[in-house]
Amino acid sequence: MAYDEGMAQLLRESLAEAPDYSERKMFGGLCFMLAGNMVCGVHRRGGMFRVGAARVEAALAVPGTRPMDFTGRPMTGFVEIGYDELGDDDTRAALLAMARSHVATLPPK
Repeated sequence: MAYDEGMAQLLRESLAEAPDYSERKMFGGLCFMLAGNMVCGVHRRGGMFRVGAARVEAALAVPGTRPMDFTGRPMTGFVEIGYDELGDDDTRAALLAMARSHVATLPPK
């Protein structure tokens, strides 16, 4: 299993109303983009959110989050969560709000 399609659908529904929304396969999973910038995604271990370096500590305070580290080194500005936490509406909404706020500061690609 590359990623859980049901969890991808939850993120898709949260973002699909944005006029600049798109999807791209990356990181062995599926990433959701706004204006060409990755905001979040799903992979085999759960979900990932691009919250930005300034919001990482706040994101890590959300129960179940951890630094994202595909290569053994944490990726700056990213956090990940397991599928159980991703399925929680409040957790997903909190992380998605942080990620959307960060991506809104980036220039469109």
